[in-house]
Amino acid sequence: MSQLSNNRHFRWSLLAAPVAGVLILAGCSGGGGGTDDGGSTEEPAAGVGFSLMVAQANDADDYYAQLAEQYTEETGTAIEVIPYPSDAYNTQVTTQLQAGNAADMMILSPGTGQAISVITLAEADFLEPLNDASAGVIPAGSEAQYQIDGETFAQPVALAPVGLVWNQAGATEVGIDEFPTTYEDLLTACATAREGGKSFTVLAGSLPPNTGLMAQLISATRVYAETPDWNEQRAAGDTTFADSEWRQVLEDISQLNDEGCFQDGAAGGTFDSITQGVGSGTSLSAAVPGSAASSIGAATGLDLNIQAFPPAEGQEPFTVTSANYAWAINAASDDAVKASAQEFLDWAGSPEQTAAFAELSGFVDVLAPTDNLAPAYEPIGELLETGAFVGLPNSSWPNPGVYDALGTGVQGLLTGQKTVDQVLDEMDAAWDE
Repeated sequence: MSQLSNNRHFRWSLLAAPVAGVLILAGCSGGGGGTDDGGSTEEPAAGVGFSLMVAQANDADDYYAQLAEQYTEETGTAIEVIPYPSDAYNTQVTTQLQAGNAADMMILSPGTGQAISVITLAEADFLEPLNDASAGVIPAGSEAQYQIDGETFAQPVALAPVGLVWNQAGATEVGIDEFPTTYEDLLTACATAREGGKSFTVLAGSLPPNTGLMAQLISATRVYAETPDWNEQRAAGDTTFADSEWRQVLEDISQLNDEGCFQDGAAGGTFDSITQGVGSGTSLSAAVPGSAASSIGAATGLDLNIQAFPPAEGQEPFTVTSANYAWAINAASDDAVKASAQEFLDWAGSPEQTAAFAELSGFVDVLAPTDNLAPAYEPIGELLETGAFVGLPNSSWPNPGVYDALGTGVQGLLTGQKTVDQVLDEMDAAWDE
C-alpha cells in the first residue's frame, strides 16, 4: 500500500472486542417487482432471518456483508452479519459453539487441520448437514474436506490463492526491477531492499497463523511440487516432517531471518505490521491470502499483485491455492432458521453469485477458476490454469496441533528459542497424537 495516511479504513486488527450485530441488514428493505401498471411495488416475501459470523481482517474486508446485503435486497430475508477480528476468530467460533450461543451460520476452514475446521466441528455434532446443491460446489478431489459418509457439512466460498502480495513500485524505488524468479535471487533482493531502507517482506511473527502460512507457502515448491501426495505418505507412516523436505522449508525461514529479509522486530510483528509495512512502502511483500492485494490496493491506491514464492534452483514454480473458506450452518439453530440459511447457500452457490463474489472479494471463482481472473493474479495465472498448485497443506492434517506446532515453531526460529530439529520433532509428535 502506498503511504497509509489516516489508515484509510485498513487495519487488520482494528476490531478490539467482539461486536454482535454490527451490521443488521433490514429484512423489509428489499425491493420487489413492480406491478403491471407501474404503480405500487411488492416487497419480496421475506424468509426467516439468521445471523452470520465472519472473520474480518480489516475494515475493507466487508465482502461477506455486501453479499448478505444483496441477498436481503433481493429476498427481504434479514441477515445479521457479526464480524470478529481475524486473530480472535477461531477462539470465538469454538467458544461460542461449545457454549451454545454461536451464530446461525459461520465461515469455517475445510478439512481437519484447524480448530475451526469443517470435519473437526462436524464430528463434534456442531454442524448441520447441507443439501446436494451445496455438495455440487465442492471442487473435485476435495470432498473429504467437506463430507463425512456422504453427508456435506460446508459449502466452499471461493478459491483463495496464497502468495506474496507484491508492490513492484516500491521495489523499483530501491532498484529491484522485477520479482525474483529463484530463491537465490530473492536473497539478493533482500540485501538490495535493506540497502534501500526497506525489507523484502513483512511477517506477523507474533501470530502463529501468519508464520504458519509463510511456511506453507514455501512448502509448495519445497515439498508438494515433487510430492503432491506428501500428506497421504505421512498419514501412512512412509515419511515424517523430520525426514523430508519440510526440513528445507524451515531452514529457508531461518535463512530469510538471518539475512534480514523480514522487517526489524519480525518476531513481534502483528497484522498491523503487515498493513503498515506494505502500505507505507517500507516492506515490499507479505505472505497473505491473495484477496489482500485487492483490499490493500483499494485502501491505498497501490497496484499490487500476487506472486508465488520463488523456487530453489532446479525447481519449477508452484503455489498454494484452495477453497480456504466455507459456509456452514449451526446444528443448534431452529429448524426454520436452518432452512432459511440453506436457501441463502443455494443462492450463493449459483454460478452467477460465485462469479460475482469472486469479483467482489478479490478471490477466484470456485466454479470457474480461470474465468475473468482479476489482474492481481496475472503473475500466477498460468499456475492456476495448469494446476501447478497445492491446497493449503494443513487442511488435511489430522488435528490442529500440527499446525500449531508449525506456527509456534517458526516463532521460535525467529527468536532463536527453537531449532529446526525441535520444530520438526514437535510437528511429528503432534501428528501422531
